[in-house]
Amino acid sequence: MKMIVVTLVDQNREEVLKIFKDAEVERFSGHDIAGYRENGEPLMLESWFPSQKGGTDSELFFAFIQAEQVTRLFGRLAQFNRSKGGEHPVHAVEIPVERFL
Repeated sequence: MKMIVVTLVDQNREEVLKIFKDAEVERFSGHDIAGYRENGEPLMLESWFPSQKGGTDSELFFAFIQAEQVTRLFGRLAQFNRSKGGEHPVHAVEIPVERFL
C-alpha cells in the first residue's frame, strides 16, 4: 500500500481527474488549496485582512493505492506534464505506508 499526494492548478483539474480514472484510482480525497511560488521577493501582504486572497487556485488530492496503480498514475501524470504541464506542471509524491487500518 502506498499513499500518493498530487497537487495541481485548478485549470488542470478535469484532465487530472480523467488521468486518475484511467489509472484506476477510484477512491481519493481532495481539497481546494492556494498555491504560492516564490519569485525571489518575499510574499508581502498589504494589510492583515486583505480583500483578495493570495496564491493560485489549486487542488490537492491524496489516496491510498496499490503499487501498480502508482506506476500507472505517475506514468500518465509524467506524460501530461511533458505535453501540457508548461509553467504549471502537476506535482506528485509517493509515500510508503507501513501500517494501515
